[in-house]
Amino acid sequence: MTEKSTARADWETRIGKPSDQRLTGIGELPAPGGLSAEDGTGHVLLTWQPVAGALGYLVHRAESADGPFEPLDHLGGDVLAVPHPPYADTLAEPGRGYFYKVATWSDGGPGALSEAAPGCARAAGSSPAPVTVAVDAAAAATPLPGVWNRMIGAEHFSLLAWEQPGAGGSDVAKEYARALEIVRDEIGVRSVRAHGTFLPETLSVRPDGSFDFSGLDEVYDRFLATGLQPVVELSFMPKELAADPHYTVFDYQALVSKPAVWEHWGDLCRELTVHLQDRYGKDTVAAWEFEVWNEANLEVFWNGTQDDYHRLYEVAVRAVKGVDERIRVGGPSSAAAGWVGALLEYCQERDVPVDFVSTHTYGNAPLDFRPMTRAFEEATGRPEPEILWTEWGVTPTHFHRVSDSVFAAPFVLRGMKSALSSTDALAYWVASDQFEELGWPPRLFHGGFGLLTVGNLRKPRFWALYLLSQLAGGRIPSDVSGDGAEALVEALATRADDGSTLDVLLWNGTLDQSKIDGSTPLNRTATVRISGLEPGADYTALSRRVDEEHSNIQAVWNDLGGGDWPDEPQWAKLRSADQLPVEPLAPVIADDTGVATLTVPLPNPGIRFLRLTRV
Repeated sequence: MTEKSTARADWETRIGKPSDQRLTGIGELPAPGGLSAEDGTGHVLLTWQPVAGALGYLVHRAESADGPFEPLDHLGGDVLAVPHPPYADTLAEPGRGYFYKVATWSDGGPGALSEAAPGCARAAGSSPAPVTVAVDAAAAATPLPGVWNRMIGAEHFSLLAWEQPGAGGSDVAKEYARALEIVRDEIGVRSVRAHGTFLPETLSVRPDGSFDFSGLDEVYDRFLATGLQPVVELSFMPKELAADPHYTVFDYQALVSKPAVWEHWGDLCRELTVHLQDRYGKDTVAAWEFEVWNEANLEVFWNGTQDDYHRLYEVAVRAVKGVDERIRVGGPSSAAAGWVGALLEYCQERDVPVDFVSTHTYGNAPLDFRPMTRAFEEATGRPEPEILWTEWGVTPTHFHRVSDSVFAAPFVLRGMKSALSSTDALAYWVASDQFEELGWPPRLFHGGFGLLTVGNLRKPRFWALYLLSQLAGGRIPSDVSGDGAEALVEALATRADDGSTLDVLLWNGTLDQSKIDGSTPLNRTATVRISGLEPGADYTALSRRVDEEHSNIQAVWNDLGGGDWPDEPQWAKLRSADQLPVEPLAPVIADDTGVATLTVPLPNPGIRFLRLTRV
């Protein structure tokens, strides 16, 4: 077995194992009431009454009223619970009856099951089922929180100083830097989280035990030249400080051992903070977040216990805060939404600072941790910690084809809309396919985590975030009704501050990754009905769309013959096609009641962006 395949096999063996089985919870919550199942085309639509204090809900299904009821696995990743209703079961076979129950999800997992509700998906008709998006242009606008562009993930910053040829003959450092500039300029990203602040190329330990940060200086100088801010992830462990200097992860052998001497870990965190202040200024560093470690609740990333992680966190946060109380520090930076409650309880019991809680999830919209952060605020009298999802994406699996697919584009919009009221940042993992963890990209479209390919071509997921950033002005109501409303088809709408333009972003997607290649029964026809306009007002209408036939760069590559890497003529054609065209639609005129309508096809998966501009 080769060294690379050994590393990948080791990863796949350890990635699902917790480093410690201990759990903490806030007590079991009651099952939700009012569960109903509505038969829809290609799906069953489930709704229920929310439960106070719930982090989310786990949908179960059975083929008989007597069960057995098993959690519905939409094949997306690590947390199957959804944050709120409604939920579309698109795994349901049309014409076949099912029974559903829902459990409330707390920090301790799912509770008791609700009463059962029967449902049966309908087969597709001769034309796509209809939905209506009702937009109130006269309503008071509210801010649209930028949860999608406050932060993004990226491979370790030392790629900015990479000097070897990269995948497909690429210039790694140049493309990585350019990718950061693209997400900054086109999506509005403001900060970047990357692993490996203490990798050997950025930090060395001198014989006398002091720290040499000259490698980090070179990397941070290049990163900060982009105008972005770092999220300083306090990881991984220098070998000179590690209890087990052979406990590593990734192809680049990042050390994930607990420290041999805890005081030395504190010295490192303190000296790093002082060094960054001396080089970049105290006020500058005070605006950055410091995050303690990465996914210590997985064996693959930590050889200690949960108690060991809490000690790691406390030593780090007291070291950093001892230099400057203004610096915002948090954790547990956990996988699969774990250990958040445990860290908050620990910080409450020992009066340990925690400015934000951070965690990760994939393949689903993020859970709602506000009940826990608000309970912490009430119990301690300290400010409520922010909620930062410092990793999030369509899949946790390396080299998964869903990452290059159109399927992932409406998935991104679903997650971001869900997070608008419950989260302070939802950081997509990651910006670029210049990514080393389990091996460099073997071909252009290899299922990389990046929003951008090697060569910085924009994938459908990139366009989803780009379109979010194009919404102008404040948010106005956009209510979806019809077949699959608010679970398959969702929408956001905004009105420019001067009222000159109205934007409507609508999408059709599912969490069900058996539908990566699309689903004809889930295609819809969307009628957008905009009320509250001046009667007789004229508007130009423009459209942008992302679906299998539009702004799908992988389809362009397939039409060129596919293969591993493009030659120069193929690169030229790909770059020419790397755009999101604007399509003019027929002018729109408000009727004598101030209502305007337009109807567009909305395939699954698919996105439509509509802009109406007053003439």
